[in-house]
Amino acid sequence: MNKNFFTTSHRRVMAVAILALFLGGCAGFSQDGGFATIEQTAKERIGKDVTWARNDREHDTIEARVTELLKKPLSADDAVQIALLNNKGLQASFFELGIAESDLVQAGRLPNPGFSSVRARAGDEFTIEQALTFNIFSLLTLPQSVAMEKRRFEQTQRLIAMEVLSLAAQTRKAYIMAVSADETLRYTRQVKDVADAGAELARRMARVGNWNKLSQAREQGFYADAALNLARAAQTQTAAREKLTRLLGLWGEQAAFSLPERLPDLPRTPDDLPNIEQIALEQRTDLQAMRLEIEALAKNLGLVRTTRFINVLEFGPVRIKEGVSPDPYRKGYELRFEIPLFDWGTARVAKAEAIYMQAVNRLAESAVNARSEVREAYRDYRASYDIARHYRDEIVPIKKLISDENLLRYNGMLLGAFDLLADARSQIMSVNGYIESLRDFWLAQADLDMAMIGKTVTGASPKAGMVVSEANAGH
Repeated sequence: MNKNFFTTSHRRVMAVAILALFLGGCAGFSQDGGFATIEQTAKERIGKDVTWARNDREHDTIEARVTELLKKPLSADDAVQIALLNNKGLQASFFELGIAESDLVQAGRLPNPGFSSVRARAGDEFTIEQALTFNIFSLLTLPQSVAMEKRRFEQTQRLIAMEVLSLAAQTRKAYIMAVSADETLRYTRQVKDVADAGAELARRMARVGNWNKLSQAREQGFYADAALNLARAAQTQTAAREKLTRLLGLWGEQAAFSLPERLPDLPRTPDDLPNIEQIALEQRTDLQAMRLEIEALAKNLGLVRTTRFINVLEFGPVRIKEGVSPDPYRKGYELRFEIPLFDWGTARVAKAEAIYMQAVNRLAESAVNARSEVREAYRDYRASYDIARHYRDEIVPIKKLISDENLLRYNGMLLGAFDLLADARSQIMSVNGYIESLRDFWLAQADLDMAMIGKTVTGASPKAGMVVSEANAGH
């Protein structure tokens, strides 16, 4: 064996290997895994905390915080906070950061060198070929690959931040539905109690001959409707509470959480947002994520064009030994690359361009839709406010005034019991109508807030750029 081979050629090999190790060591994992961006978004946009539970200590911290919040009737803000801490689906999404960061770190590392050895023998003569090769192409494209994965990692951060905001909006709406369902159920029970009293009075009067069958049937029919409405209200209340429970990630004894008896009152004045479209275009997270995706695709497109002809380039030292055993090794090097004889890369470039233009047009569509969505949400918000205010300031006070006046007449024996019962039913129904209008307003408020923030991009994925990356592989 020629010792000079290990003193000259191997020095060069070791130099290349050290360089590869240095470049590979430059890419490392961050301490927070990119989660600080998610925390900042949640704090700035909705004023809430998020925690990525990656160990038992963080799990225990979340459990203690949730237990503390559940000790009192939940407010809307408390419900949102519990969901952001305790929802297991959201916790699963946080690990997308770990996947994306792993891809980023991997992109900054060179592939391992390859070693090949061939030995052939014919009698006393034999041939030995040994080669140590490095993928030089990966070294040349390393900066572009890292930049591409960095953009993809940033896109993953934005998509997960969008999921946090979306969960907060869903939880707030589920909370509103659950509280209003509880309140509606209570008032529906009152209607049923009044109907029960009317039906019983009608039966008694009919038995003594002071009530005709038509009037008795009407009271019985109202009682039957009230009983049916109560059953439906109870069904709605159960469904609303269970949906909120799922979003909060609660189970067992935790599912017995308590809610306030009524929704918050209307604000004194509605929000005035004259520049709502411009604000939405500037701050919607989904549009920002799509812009990042387009930048990544553009970067990938440039990478496809530069590698359309040579996409495998390997270089390394080689030593060959032929003949009898005492003969020395012959030294040299091996260079291997693909010859664009059949595949000139035009299909890969065309595919990359098509994917890029597809993303551009989807961004344009999303911008148009965003303008429409915020306009619609704001108009619904203002209309819901006007309806609820009309109930509060006009309908409910008038019904109460009528009820008070009828009670005076009943006490003066100027009004019958059935008239008083009918008036009580009407008043309760007006209050229930106000509850529904107040519920619709707060739902419209939640929809408006979400329209200003954005929505989850349909079909979007942190791996959206992978299609173009596959084109770079040339296989």
